[in-house]
Amino acid sequence: MPFIFKGYKDISEYYQFESVLIVPCRFCPAASSAVRNNETYIKLFRRFMKTDSYERYVESLKSGLEKKGIRTDVFRSRLIHQFVLCMWTSGRRKKLMKYAKKYDAMIVLGCEAAMQTVRDSIGSSSCRVIQGMESEGVMSIQPRFSLTGNITLELESITPFSPRETQPVGIGAHRLVKEE
Repeated sequence: MPFIFKGYKDISEYYQFESVLIVPCRFCPAASSAVRNNETYIKLFRRFMKTDSYERYVESLKSGLEKKGIRTDVFRSRLIHQFVLCMWTSGRRKKLMKYAKKYDAMIVLGCEAAMQTVRDSIGSSSCRVIQGMESEGVMSIQPRFSLTGNITLELESITPFSPRETQPVGIGAHRLVKEE
């Protein structure tokens, strides 16, 4: 049940920064991009864990910022356990904290949980954290596997939602979210 997102078309709000790090989650946003563009989600034997339509989206965001003279990079994930941003290990979070010191802002491509993971990772850094995608709902999908190793996603339905305000309670790894 991945989230479905739409990317923001107007990136002019990012022009105020001299340096931006793009922090992409590679699960829900990639699945969403594949469904929206009616493209293959994963080509296991050719691109392993990369979704072509999502990679194009990330690259177009990066190049759009660079054209405005903004130093831009992408926080890359190479290992399978690093692809789902909201489930990063403490080591991955520490690495992001080191990167945060080099940038004015981070654009998080993912859900509210991904945003919170990034905020928690960078602590009191002066780096501004910006959500780069809008969550529209949850997708019900059926994966389709081909003998060539391609995985496509067939959209069955979208359950729309509006994220509610929550207050974190507790501390550390045992943080709970209190619903109101």
